[in-house]
Amino acid sequence: MTIARTWAVALTGLDGALVEVEADLSNQRPEFRIIGLPDKALGEAVQRVHNASANCGLVLPHRRLTVNLSPASLPKHGSSFDVAIAIAALATEAPMDAASLAHTVHIGELGLDGRLRPVPGVLPAVLAAARLGMRRVIVPHANHAEAALVDGIEVIGAISLGDVARRHGIDVEERSLDPVPGPAVADEDAPNAELAEVIGQRDAVDALITAAAGGHHMLMSGPPGAGKTMLATRLPGILPSLGDAQALEVASIRSLSGQPVAALQRRPPLEAPHHSASIAALVGGGSRMLRPGAIARATHGVLFLDEVGEFAPSVLDALRQPLEKGEITIHRAGVTASFPASFQLILATNPCPCGNYGVRGGTCVCPPVSIRRYLGRLSGPLLDRVDIELSLARVSVAHASSTLNTGLVTTAEAAARVLAARDRAGHRLRETPWSLNARVSGPWLREGPLALPPAIRRPIDAALHRGSLTLRGYDRVLRVAWTLSDLADQPGPTLGDIGRALFMKKGITT
Repeated sequence: MTIARTWAVALTGLDGALVEVEADLSNQRPEFRIIGLPDKALGEAVQRVHNASANCGLVLPHRRLTVNLSPASLPKHGSSFDVAIAIAALATEAPMDAASLAHTVHIGELGLDGRLRPVPGVLPAVLAAARLGMRRVIVPHANHAEAALVDGIEVIGAISLGDVARRHGIDVEERSLDPVPGPAVADEDAPNAELAEVIGQRDAVDALITAAAGGHHMLMSGPPGAGKTMLATRLPGILPSLGDAQALEVASIRSLSGQPVAALQRRPPLEAPHHSASIAALVGGGSRMLRPGAIARATHGVLFLDEVGEFAPSVLDALRQPLEKGEITIHRAGVTASFPASFQLILATNPCPCGNYGVRGGTCVCPPVSIRRYLGRLSGPLLDRVDIELSLARVSVAHASSTLNTGLVTTAEAAARVLAARDRAGHRLRETPWSLNARVSGPWLREGPLALPPAIRRPIDAALHRGSLTLRGYDRVLRVAWTLSDLADQPGPTLGDIGRALFMKKGITT
Protein backbone atom coordinates (compact mmCIF):
# COMPACT_ATOMS: atom_id res chain seq x y z
CA MET A 1 0.00 0.00 0.00
CA THR A 2 1.21 3.54 -0.69
CA ILE A 3 -0.94 5.07 2.05
CA ALA A 4 -0.94 3.51 5.51
CA ARG A 5 -2.85 4.55 8.60
CA THR A 6 -2.70 3.80 12.30
CA TRP A 7 -3.40 5.64 15.56
CA ALA A 8 -1.73 7.53 18.39
CA VAL A 9 -3.05 9.69 21.25
CA ALA A 10 -2.46 13.41 21.87
CA LEU A 11 -2.88 14.55 25.48
CA THR A 12 -4.09 17.97 26.58
CA GLY A 13 -3.94 17.83 30.33
CA LEU A 14 -5.68 14.59 31.33
CA ASP A 15 -7.89 14.66 28.22
CA GLY A 16 -6.78 12.55 25.28
CA ALA A 17 -7.73 12.72 21.63
CA LEU A 18 -7.11 10.09 18.97
CA VAL A 19 -4.66 11.16 16.29
CA GLU A 20 -4.71 9.41 12.93
CA VAL A 21 -1.15 8.85 11.73
CA GLU A 22 -1.18 8.48 7.96
CA ALA A 23 1.88 7.97 5.78
CA ASP A 24 2.00 8.51 2.00
CA LEU A 25 4.65 7.69 -0.61
CA SER A 26 5.27 9.72 -3.76
CA ASN A 27 7.71 9.25 -6.64
CA GLN A 28 9.99 12.14 -5.80
CA ARG A 29 13.47 12.44 -4.35
CA PRO A 30 13.87 10.67 -0.99
CA GLU A 31 12.66 12.80 1.91
CA PHE A 32 10.89 12.19 5.23
CA ARG A 33 8.57 14.93 6.48
CA ILE A 34 6.14 15.09 9.41
CA ILE A 35 3.24 17.53 9.18
CA GLY A 36 0.21 18.21 11.38
CA LEU A 37 1.42 20.74 14.00
CA PRO A 38 4.26 18.75 15.60
CA ASP A 39 6.53 20.31 18.20
CA LYS A 40 10.33 20.17 18.03
CA ALA A 41 10.62 16.84 19.89
CA LEU A 42 8.12 15.30 17.51
CA GLY A 43 9.91 16.73 14.47
CA GLU A 44 13.09 14.98 15.64
CA ALA A 45 11.26 11.66 15.35
CA VAL A 46 12.47 11.46 11.72
CA GLN A 47 16.02 10.58 12.77
CA ARG A 48 14.92 8.27 15.57
CA VAL A 49 12.64 6.35 13.19
CA HIS A 50 15.42 6.05 10.59
CA ASN A 51 17.98 4.65 13.02
CA ALA A 52 15.55 2.44 14.93
CA SER A 53 14.22 0.86 11.73
CA ALA A 54 17.68 0.16 10.37
CA ASN A 55 18.89 -1.37 13.63
CA CYS A 56 15.85 -3.66 13.78
CA GLY A 57 16.36 -4.95 10.22
CA LEU A 58 13.43 -2.94 8.83
CA VAL A 59 13.82 -0.89 5.64
CA LEU A 60 12.12 2.46 5.17
CA PRO A 61 11.00 3.39 1.62
CA HIS A 62 13.58 5.22 -0.53
CA ARG A 63 11.06 7.71 -1.85
CA ARG A 64 9.42 10.88 -0.61
CA LEU A 65 7.58 9.94 2.58
CA THR A 66 5.06 12.29 4.19
CA VAL A 67 3.52 11.52 7.58
CA ASN A 68 0.43 13.52 8.53
CA LEU A 69 -0.89 13.76 12.09
CA SER A 70 -4.63 14.42 11.90
CA PRO A 71 -6.44 16.53 13.03
CA ALA A 72 -3.81 19.03 11.95
CA SER A 73 -5.25 21.79 14.16
CA LEU A 74 -4.53 19.85 17.37
CA PRO A 75 -1.08 20.58 18.88
CA LYS A 76 1.05 17.44 19.31
CA HIS A 77 3.87 17.26 21.82
CA GLY A 78 6.59 14.88 22.85
CA SER A 79 8.13 11.68 21.59
CA SER A 80 5.23 9.30 22.31
CA PHE A 81 4.25 9.39 18.60
CA ASP A 82 7.52 7.71 17.48
CA VAL A 83 6.20 4.15 17.26
CA ALA A 84 3.00 5.12 15.40
CA ILE A 85 5.03 7.19 12.90
CA ALA A 86 7.50 4.34 12.33
CA ILE A 87 4.81 1.71 11.82
CA ALA A 88 2.79 3.91 9.43
CA ALA A 89 5.94 4.72 7.45
CA LEU A 90 7.01 1.07 7.20
CA ALA A 91 3.50 -0.05 6.24
CA THR A 92 3.54 2.04 3.05
CA GLU A 93 5.66 -0.70 1.43
CA ALA A 94 5.76 -3.61 3.89
CA PRO A 95 2.84 -6.08 3.76
CA MET A 96 1.29 -5.25 7.14
CA ASP A 97 -2.24 -6.19 8.19
CA ALA A 98 -4.32 -3.07 7.45
CA ALA A 99 -7.12 -4.18 9.81
CA SER A 100 -4.64 -4.66 12.65
CA LEU A 101 -3.19 -1.19 12.06
CA ALA A 102 -6.65 0.38 11.98
CA HIS A 103 -7.63 -0.99 15.39
CA THR A 104 -4.35 -0.43 17.24
CA VAL A 105 -3.04 2.62 19.09
CA HIS A 106 0.74 2.92 19.33
CA ILE A 107 2.42 4.78 22.21
CA GLY A 108 6.13 5.01 22.85
CA GLU A 109 9.47 6.65 22.15
CA LEU A 110 12.08 4.92 19.99
CA GLY A 111 15.69 4.53 20.97
CA LEU A 112 18.29 4.55 18.21
CA ASP A 113 18.79 0.80 18.67
CA GLY A 114 15.07 0.20 18.08
CA ARG A 115 14.03 -0.36 21.67
CA LEU A 116 10.84 1.24 22.99
CA ARG A 117 11.47 3.71 25.79
CA PRO A 118 8.83 4.55 28.42
CA VAL A 119 7.01 7.87 28.14
CA PRO A 120 4.93 9.88 30.64
CA GLY A 121 1.16 9.97 30.39
CA VAL A 122 0.60 6.39 29.23
CA LEU A 123 -2.28 5.75 31.65
CA PRO A 124 -4.45 8.76 30.63
CA ALA A 125 -3.61 8.03 26.97
CA VAL A 126 -4.80 4.42 27.26
CA LEU A 127 -7.89 5.55 29.15
CA ALA A 128 -8.70 7.94 26.30
CA ALA A 129 -8.15 5.22 23.70
CA ALA A 130 -10.47 2.80 25.53
CA ARG A 131 -13.12 5.49 25.98
CA LEU A 132 -13.00 6.28 22.26
CA GLY A 133 -13.58 2.65 21.27
CA MET A 134 -10.12 1.36 20.33
CA ARG A 135 -9.54 -2.38 20.82
CA ARG A 136 -5.77 -2.65 21.27
CA VAL A 137 -2.85 -0.52 22.42
CA ILE A 138 0.87 -1.23 22.11
CA VAL A 139 3.08 0.43 24.72
CA PRO A 140 6.72 0.14 25.82
CA HIS A 141 7.42 -2.87 28.01
CA ALA A 142 8.28 -0.59 30.95
CA ASN A 143 4.79 0.98 30.76
CA HIS A 144 2.88 -2.31 30.46
CA ALA A 145 1.85 -2.62 34.12
CA GLU A 146 0.59 0.96 34.10
CA ALA A 147 -1.42 0.56 30.88
CA ALA A 148 -2.87 -2.75 32.09
CA LEU A 149 -4.76 -0.87 34.84
CA VAL A 150 -7.32 0.12 32.17
CA ASP A 151 -10.18 -2.32 31.57
CA GLY A 152 -11.82 -2.95 28.21
CA ILE A 153 -8.77 -2.75 25.94
CA GLU A 154 -6.04 -5.25 25.03
CA VAL A 155 -2.64 -4.01 26.20
CA ILE A 156 0.56 -5.29 24.59
CA GLY A 157 3.98 -4.44 25.96
CA ALA A 158 6.67 -4.37 23.27
CA ILE A 159 10.44 -4.37 23.74
CA SER A 160 11.46 -3.18 20.27
CA LEU A 161 10.13 -1.83 16.99
CA GLY A 162 10.66 -5.32 15.55
CA ASP A 163 8.22 -6.72 18.14
CA VAL A 164 5.60 -4.18 17.04
CA ALA A 165 6.12 -4.99 13.35
CA ARG A 166 5.69 -8.72 14.03
CA ARG A 167 2.36 -7.95 15.73
CA HIS A 168 1.15 -6.56 12.40
CA GLY A 169 2.26 -9.51 10.25
CA ILE A 170 5.86 -8.62 9.28
CA ASP A 171 8.32 -11.50 9.31
CA VAL A 172 11.33 -9.73 10.76
CA GLU A 173 14.36 -11.34 12.35
CA GLU A 174 14.17 -11.43 16.14
CA ARG A 175 17.00 -9.63 17.84
CA SER A 176 17.90 -10.10 21.46
CA LEU A 177 17.34 -6.75 23.13
CA ASP A 178 16.89 -6.18 26.81
CA PRO A 179 13.80 -4.09 27.66
CA VAL A 180 14.42 -0.53 28.73
CA PRO A 181 13.84 -0.51 32.51
CA GLY A 182 11.32 1.86 33.96
CA PRO A 183 12.00 4.11 36.96
CA ALA A 184 11.84 2.53 40.39
CA VAL A 185 8.36 2.42 41.90
CA ALA A 186 7.93 3.61 45.47
CA ASP A 187 6.61 1.14 48.01
CA GLU A 188 2.91 1.89 48.38
CA ASP A 189 2.54 -0.60 51.23
CA ALA A 190 4.74 1.34 53.64
CA PRO A 191 2.94 1.73 56.97
CA ASN A 192 1.20 4.97 57.84
CA ALA A 193 2.85 7.26 60.35
CA GLU A 194 1.27 6.56 63.73
CA LEU A 195 -0.97 9.27 65.16
CA ALA A 196 -0.38 8.01 68.72
CA GLU A 197 3.20 9.26 68.41
CA VAL A 198 1.85 12.80 68.73
CA ILE A 199 1.93 13.47 72.47
CA GLY A 200 0.88 16.48 74.46
CA GLN A 201 -1.29 17.90 71.64
CA ARG A 202 -4.72 16.40 72.26
CA ASP A 203 -6.59 19.47 71.07
CA ALA A 204 -4.53 19.47 67.88
CA VAL A 205 -5.24 15.76 67.29
CA ASP A 206 -8.96 16.40 67.76
CA ALA A 207 -8.78 19.27 65.28
CA LEU A 208 -6.95 17.03 62.79
CA ILE A 209 -9.65 14.35 63.10
CA THR A 210 -12.32 17.01 62.58
CA ALA A 211 -10.52 18.28 59.47
CA ALA A 212 -10.26 14.74 58.10
CA ALA A 213 -13.90 13.91 58.82
CA GLY A 214 -15.27 16.95 56.99
CA GLY A 215 -12.54 17.59 54.41
CA HIS A 216 -11.79 20.97 56.00
CA HIS A 217 -8.77 23.16 55.25
CA MET A 218 -6.62 23.91 58.29
CA LEU A 219 -3.94 26.40 59.38
CA MET A 220 -1.53 25.49 62.18
CA SER A 221 0.50 28.24 63.82
CA GLY A 222 3.16 27.64 66.40
CA PRO A 223 6.89 27.75 67.16
CA PRO A 224 9.38 25.27 65.70
CA GLY A 225 9.14 21.91 67.42
CA ALA A 226 5.44 22.19 68.29
CA GLY A 227 4.56 19.25 66.01
CA LYS A 228 2.98 20.97 63.00
CA THR A 229 4.73 18.85 60.38
CA MET A 230 4.25 15.71 62.45
CA LEU A 231 0.49 16.28 62.53
CA ALA A 232 0.20 17.12 58.83
CA THR A 233 2.07 14.03 57.67
CA ARG A 234 -0.31 11.84 59.67
CA LEU A 235 -3.43 13.21 58.02
CA PRO A 236 -3.39 10.92 54.92
CA GLY A 237 -3.29 7.88 57.21
CA ILE A 238 -6.65 8.72 58.80
CA LEU A 239 -8.42 9.64 55.57
CA PRO A 240 -10.61 6.98 53.91
CA SER A 241 -8.97 4.86 51.22
CA LEU A 242 -9.47 5.98 47.63
CA GLY A 243 -12.18 4.33 45.54
CA ASP A 244 -11.49 2.90 42.08
CA ALA A 245 -12.36 6.09 40.16
CA GLN A 246 -10.37 8.29 42.55
CA ALA A 247 -7.35 5.98 42.52
CA LEU A 248 -7.40 5.88 38.71
CA GLU A 249 -7.50 9.68 38.53
CA VAL A 250 -4.62 9.99 41.01
CA ALA A 251 -2.61 7.42 39.03
CA SER A 252 -3.31 9.27 35.76
CA ILE A 253 -1.99 12.52 37.22
CA ARG A 254 1.11 10.74 38.51
CA SER A 255 1.67 9.19 35.10
CA LEU A 256 1.35 12.55 33.36
CA SER A 257 3.84 14.01 35.86
CA GLY A 258 6.39 11.38 34.84
CA GLN A 259 6.14 9.41 38.08
CA PRO A 260 6.14 5.58 37.85
CA VAL A 261 2.80 3.81 38.19
CA ALA A 262 2.59 0.04 38.67
CA ALA A 263 -0.63 -0.31 40.67
CA LEU A 264 -3.52 1.78 41.89
CA GLN A 265 -2.58 3.67 45.03
CA ARG A 266 -5.36 3.52 47.63
CA ARG A 267 -3.71 5.85 50.14
CA PRO A 268 -4.57 9.54 49.60
CA PRO A 269 -1.54 11.39 48.22
CA LEU A 270 0.46 13.95 50.20
CA GLU A 271 2.18 16.79 48.37
CA ALA A 272 4.52 19.09 50.27
CA PRO A 273 6.23 21.56 47.90
CA HIS A 274 9.18 23.62 49.15
CA HIS A 275 8.52 27.25 50.01
CA SER A 276 10.67 28.33 47.05
CA ALA A 277 8.16 26.78 44.61
CA SER A 278 6.97 29.00 41.77
CA ILE A 279 3.39 29.55 40.67
CA ALA A 280 3.91 27.14 37.76
CA ALA A 281 5.28 24.46 40.12
CA LEU A 282 2.22 24.83 42.33
CA VAL A 283 -0.62 25.17 39.82
CA GLY A 284 0.99 23.51 36.78
CA GLY A 285 2.00 24.66 33.34
CA GLY A 286 5.01 24.45 31.06
CA SER A 287 6.26 26.05 27.88
CA ARG A 288 5.53 23.03 25.66
CA MET A 289 3.53 20.17 27.15
CA LEU A 290 1.32 21.27 30.04
CA ARG A 291 2.15 19.34 33.20
CA PRO A 292 0.13 19.12 36.43
CA GLY A 293 1.42 21.07 39.42
CA ALA A 294 1.44 20.18 43.10
CA ILE A 295 -2.25 21.04 43.57
CA ALA A 296 -3.26 18.57 40.85
CA ARG A 297 -0.96 15.86 42.24
CA ALA A 298 -2.62 16.39 45.65
CA THR A 299 -6.10 15.66 44.22
CA HIS A 300 -8.13 13.42 46.58
CA GLY A 301 -5.38 13.91 49.14
CA VAL A 302 -3.49 16.57 51.08
CA LEU A 303 -1.54 19.63 49.98
CA PHE A 304 0.77 20.60 52.86
CA LEU A 305 2.48 23.98 52.72
CA ASP A 306 5.05 24.08 55.51
CA GLU A 307 6.67 27.40 56.47
CA VAL A 308 3.84 29.08 54.60
CA GLY A 309 5.10 32.50 55.69
CA GLU A 310 8.11 31.95 53.43
CA PHE A 311 6.02 31.41 50.28
CA ALA A 312 5.64 34.31 47.87
CA PRO A 313 2.24 36.00 48.35
CA SER A 314 1.47 35.62 44.63
CA VAL A 315 2.02 31.86 44.90
CA LEU A 316 -0.35 31.57 47.85
CA ASP A 317 -3.04 33.70 46.22
CA ALA A 318 -2.94 31.37 43.20
CA LEU A 319 -4.63 28.80 45.48
CA ARG A 320 -7.80 30.83 45.93
CA GLN A 321 -9.62 29.86 42.74
CA PRO A 322 -8.74 26.12 42.89
CA LEU A 323 -9.93 25.99 46.51
CA GLU A 324 -13.34 27.26 45.41
CA LYS A 325 -13.75 25.40 42.11
CA GLY A 326 -11.92 22.12 42.77
CA GLU A 327 -10.07 22.34 39.45
CA ILE A 328 -7.41 24.44 37.76
CA THR A 329 -7.52 25.60 34.14
CA ILE A 330 -4.22 26.58 32.53
CA HIS A 331 -4.24 28.80 29.46
CA ARG A 332 -1.35 28.92 27.02
CA ALA A 333 -1.11 30.18 23.45
CA GLY A 334 -3.20 27.80 21.37
CA VAL A 335 -3.97 25.33 24.15
CA THR A 336 -6.06 25.14 27.33
CA ALA A 337 -5.83 22.29 29.82
CA SER A 338 -7.85 21.54 32.95
CA PHE A 339 -6.64 19.47 35.87
CA PRO A 340 -8.57 18.32 38.95
CA ALA A 341 -7.59 20.18 42.14
CA SER A 342 -9.87 18.72 44.79
CA PHE A 343 -7.44 18.63 47.69
CA GLN A 344 -7.37 19.29 51.42
CA LEU A 345 -5.13 22.24 52.26
CA ILE A 346 -2.99 22.17 55.40
CA LEU A 347 -0.92 25.27 56.17
CA ALA A 348 1.77 25.55 58.83
CA THR A 349 3.55 28.70 59.92
CA ASN A 350 5.77 30.05 62.65
CA PRO A 351 4.50 33.11 64.56
CA CYS A 352 7.41 35.21 63.21
CA PRO A 353 10.59 34.76 61.15
CA CYS A 354 12.64 33.62 64.15
CA GLY A 355 9.77 31.49 65.51
CA ASN A 356 9.85 32.78 69.09
CA TYR A 357 7.21 35.51 69.07
CA GLY A 358 4.82 34.91 71.96
CA VAL A 359 6.64 31.73 73.07
CA ARG A 360 7.02 31.32 76.82
CA GLY A 361 10.70 31.47 77.68
CA GLY A 362 11.67 32.42 74.13
CA THR A 363 13.25 35.66 72.97
CA CYS A 364 11.95 37.14 69.73
CA VAL A 365 14.50 39.31 67.91
CA CYS A 366 12.20 40.25 65.03
CA PRO A 367 11.17 43.92 64.67
CA PRO A 368 7.41 44.51 64.62
CA VAL A 369 7.42 45.37 60.90
CA SER A 370 9.02 41.99 60.10
CA ILE A 371 6.36 40.15 62.10
CA ARG A 372 3.57 41.99 60.32
CA ARG A 373 5.15 41.38 56.92
CA TYR A 374 5.70 37.68 57.73
CA LEU A 375 2.11 37.04 58.77
CA GLY A 376 0.84 39.31 55.99
CA ARG A 377 1.93 36.74 53.39
CA LEU A 378 -1.37 35.02 54.14
CA SER A 379 -3.97 37.29 52.58
CA GLY A 380 -7.41 37.77 54.10
CA PRO A 381 -9.21 36.12 51.16
CA LEU A 382 -7.02 33.02 51.51
CA LEU A 383 -7.51 32.81 55.29
CA ASP A 384 -11.24 33.19 54.73
CA ARG A 385 -11.14 29.88 52.84
CA VAL A 386 -9.55 28.05 55.81
CA ASP A 387 -12.04 26.32 58.11
CA ILE A 388 -9.85 25.60 61.14
CA GLU A 389 -7.14 27.90 62.54
CA LEU A 390 -5.15 26.11 65.21
CA SER A 391 -2.54 27.56 67.58
CA LEU A 392 0.03 25.11 68.97
CA ALA A 393 2.51 25.44 71.81
CA ARG A 394 5.66 23.45 72.41
CA VAL A 395 5.19 20.28 74.44
CA SER A 396 6.51 20.65 77.99
CA VAL A 397 8.36 17.96 79.93
CA ALA A 398 5.25 17.34 82.02
CA HIS A 399 3.14 16.78 78.92
CA ALA A 400 5.75 14.42 77.51
CA SER A 401 5.52 12.20 80.57
CA SER A 402 4.12 8.80 79.67
CA THR A 403 1.88 8.82 82.74
CA LEU A 404 0.01 11.82 81.34
CA ASN A 405 -0.38 10.39 77.85
CA THR A 406 -2.58 7.39 78.43
CA GLY A 407 -5.49 6.93 76.05
CA LEU A 408 -3.73 8.42 73.02
CA VAL A 409 -5.68 8.10 69.78
CA THR A 410 -4.12 5.66 67.31
CA THR A 411 -4.23 6.03 63.55
CA ALA A 412 -6.61 3.06 63.23
CA GLU A 413 -9.02 4.50 65.83
CA ALA A 414 -8.98 7.93 64.22
CA ALA A 415 -9.51 6.45 60.74
CA ALA A 416 -12.55 4.51 62.00
CA ARG A 417 -14.06 7.67 63.52
CA VAL A 418 -13.43 9.63 60.34
CA LEU A 419 -14.98 6.93 58.16
CA ALA A 420 -18.08 6.71 60.39
CA ALA A 421 -18.51 10.50 60.36
CA ARG A 422 -18.16 10.63 56.58
CA ASP A 423 -20.73 7.86 56.21
CA ARG A 424 -23.20 9.85 58.31
CA ALA A 425 -22.57 12.98 56.25
CA GLY A 426 -22.88 11.02 53.02
CA HIS A 427 -26.22 9.57 54.10
CA ARG A 428 -27.54 13.00 55.08
CA LEU A 429 -26.37 14.54 51.79
CA ARG A 430 -27.34 11.58 49.59
CA GLU A 431 -29.88 13.61 47.59
CA THR A 432 -27.52 16.58 47.06
CA PRO A 433 -24.48 17.06 44.77
CA TRP A 434 -22.14 16.93 47.80
CA SER A 435 -20.74 14.17 49.98
CA LEU A 436 -18.45 16.14 52.34
CA ASN A 437 -19.46 18.86 54.76
CA ALA A 438 -16.64 21.12 53.52
CA ARG A 439 -18.14 21.13 50.00
CA VAL A 440 -21.75 21.95 50.94
CA SER A 441 -23.07 25.23 49.54
CA GLY A 442 -23.38 28.08 52.04
CA PRO A 443 -26.92 29.14 50.98
CA TRP A 444 -28.09 25.53 51.30
CA LEU A 445 -26.67 25.33 54.83
CA ARG A 446 -28.26 28.62 55.86
CA GLU A 447 -31.60 28.35 54.10
CA GLY A 448 -32.01 24.74 53.02
CA PRO A 449 -34.02 21.93 54.63
CA LEU A 450 -31.39 21.42 57.35
CA ALA A 451 -31.04 25.10 58.31
CA LEU A 452 -30.38 25.49 62.03
CA PRO A 453 -32.84 27.35 64.28
CA PRO A 454 -31.88 30.90 65.41
CA ALA A 455 -31.21 29.77 68.98
CA ILE A 456 -28.47 27.43 67.78
CA ARG A 457 -26.99 29.98 65.36
CA ARG A 458 -26.91 32.79 67.92
CA PRO A 459 -23.09 32.84 68.49
CA ILE A 460 -22.18 33.05 64.80
CA ASP A 461 -25.01 35.50 64.07
CA ALA A 462 -23.52 37.77 66.74
CA ALA A 463 -19.99 37.33 65.34
CA LEU A 464 -21.23 38.18 61.84
CA HIS A 465 -23.03 41.26 63.18
CA ARG A 466 -19.87 42.46 64.97
CA GLY A 467 -17.80 41.98 61.81
CA SER A 468 -15.67 39.24 63.37
CA LEU A 469 -16.81 36.88 60.58
CA THR A 470 -17.40 37.34 56.89
CA LEU A 471 -20.34 35.55 55.32
CA ARG A 472 -17.92 33.02 53.83
CA GLY A 473 -16.44 32.48 57.29
CA TYR A 474 -19.96 32.12 58.68
CA ASP A 475 -20.63 29.28 56.25
CA ARG A 476 -17.34 27.59 57.13
CA VAL A 477 -18.21 27.63 60.84
CA LEU A 478 -21.51 25.95 60.00
CA ARG A 479 -19.71 23.25 58.00
CA VAL A 480 -17.30 22.50 60.86
CA ALA A 481 -20.23 22.38 63.31
CA TRP A 482 -21.94 19.74 61.17
CA THR A 483 -18.71 17.72 61.14
CA LEU A 484 -18.47 17.90 64.94
CA SER A 485 -22.04 16.69 65.07
CA ASP A 486 -21.24 13.76 62.78
CA LEU A 487 -18.24 12.78 64.91
CA ALA A 488 -20.49 12.81 67.98
CA ASP A 489 -23.18 10.77 66.15
CA GLN A 490 -25.80 13.48 66.69
CA PRO A 491 -28.72 14.34 64.38
CA GLY A 492 -27.51 17.95 64.11
CA PRO A 493 -25.19 20.57 65.62
CA THR A 494 -25.85 21.77 69.14
CA LEU A 495 -25.10 25.20 70.59
CA GLY A 496 -21.87 23.69 71.94
CA ASP A 497 -20.86 22.47 68.47
CA ILE A 498 -21.41 25.96 67.07
CA GLY A 499 -19.32 27.49 69.85
CA ARG A 500 -16.51 25.00 69.35
CA ALA A 501 -16.52 25.48 65.56
CA LEU A 502 -16.39 29.26 66.07
CA PHE A 503 -13.41 28.85 68.38
CA MET A 504 -11.66 26.65 65.82
CA LYS A 505 -12.16 29.27 63.14
CA LYS A 506 -11.52 32.54 64.99
CA GLY A 507 -10.51 31.73 68.54
CA ILE A 508 -13.76 33.37 69.67
CA THR A 509 -15.35 32.00 72.84
CA THR A 510 -19.09 32.23 73.38
